[in-house]
Amino acid sequence: MTSEQPALVLRDLRKTFGSAVAVDGIDLEVRRGEFVTLLGPSGSGKTTTLRMIAGFMSPSGGSIEIDGQDMTRVPPYRRDVGMVFQNYALFPHMTAAQNVAFPLRMRRQSRPDVERRVSEALDLVKLRDLGGRYPRQLSGGQQQRIALARAVVFQPRLLLMDEPLGALDRKLRESLQLEIIRVSRELGATVLYVTHDQEEALVMSDRIAIFSEGRIEQLGNGEDLYDRPASLFVADFIGESNILRGRYEADGADGGWMTRGPWRWRVGRVAAEQAALEAGAAAALVIRPERTRILDGGSDLVPGSNVVDATVGEVLNLGPDTKYELTLEGGQRVSVREPRERGGRELHRGDQVRLTWAVEDGLLLADRDVTST
Repeated sequence: MTSEQPALVLRDLRKTFGSAVAVDGIDLEVRRGEFVTLLGPSGSGKTTTLRMIAGFMSPSGGSIEIDGQDMTRVPPYRRDVGMVFQNYALFPHMTAAQNVAFPLRMRRQSRPDVERRVSEALDLVKLRDLGGRYPRQLSGGQQQRIALARAVVFQPRLLLMDEPLGALDRKLRESLQLEIIRVSRELGATVLYVTHDQEEALVMSDRIAIFSEGRIEQLGNGEDLYDRPASLFVADFIGESNILRGRYEADGADGGWMTRGPWRWRVGRVAAEQAALEAGAAAALVIRPERTRILDGGSDLVPGSNVVDATVGEVLNLGPDTKYELTLEGGQRVSVREPRERGGRELHRGDQVRLTWAVEDGLLLADRDVTST
C-alpha cells in the first residue's frame, strides 16, 4: 500500500429497490486526508451511497475499495470505518465517556489504553470535563461532539458523516462546522460527509460531489462548481442563478446570441466554445446575481454589455447587500445583488430600470428542458 493509494474508490456502484434506481453507477475516488461532501436534494442517492460504503446496505452492483482492499461484501464491523449520524445514536444508559469507550471495548483494548484514548478523544472535542454526564444531561451540540469523539477514538481509516448537523439550529451548526474541520485536520482523517445544505458543503469541503437522480452530476471544489458548473442542474443548485432560457444562435468568432422571442442576449466566445452547442439548440444563459447591475443613468454602461429593460418587483435588505427582484418584459425574472455601500439610489416596487451584465459573465449551458423555451 503506497501513500498514493486512494482512501476510497467506488466503481460503478449501484443500488436498486425493485424497479426503483437509487444509485445509478457511481464512480468516485477520495484521496487520503481529503474532506469530500456528497451534496444533493433529498432522494438523490447520497445517503444510500454512504450506507453502502459503511456496509449497512449491500450494493446491487459495482465495488467498494477502502485502502486498496475490496470491501464490497465485508460486514460493517470489519471495515474499520467511523460513522456519525444525524440523531447522535448515543447509548442513553451510558455516560459520555462510556459511549466514547464503546468501540474500543468492542475491539478488546486494554483498560489503560481505553482510558488514555477516551481522554484524548474528549480533549479533542473539548468536552473532557463532561465525560461523566449522560446524554440526557448534554445539549444537542455536546451530544454530537461526543458522537464525533466516539467515531474517531479508534482511529478509523475512513470517517463517514450522515447529515450530522441537520438537527441543530443555524448558529450551533456553524460553530460545529468549524469544530469538525478542526478535528478532521488534527487527525489527518479522510472524511466523506453527506448534506443537503450547500453552504455547509462549500464551507467544509475540499471537493464536493453533486448528486442528482442517483448520479454524480459534477465533482469539484467550490470555485469549480460555482464559476464553472457542468450542467444547468449544478448551476441552479449551487448558489443563486439567473437563468435566461432560449435558443442559441452561432456567430462565428464572436460567440453568438441567445434568443427568446424578440429578445437577444450576446454570448461570449469562450462561453460558446465551452458549451459546444449547435445553432438552434435549446440553451440557458446563466448569470450570477452579483455579476448583474442596475444602470444608474447611462454613464456607467460598459460598451458591448448586454442591456435589457426591467421592472422592479421586490427590494430586499440583506444587511451588507441589497437584493432586487426584477421582471423582464416577457415575464422572465432575475435577481440583482449589490453592496449597500454603492448607495445613493432608492428603488421601489414598480420602478422601470435597465439591467446590464458583461458578456463574459454569462455562462452558456445546454437546456434539456426544451419545453420551457
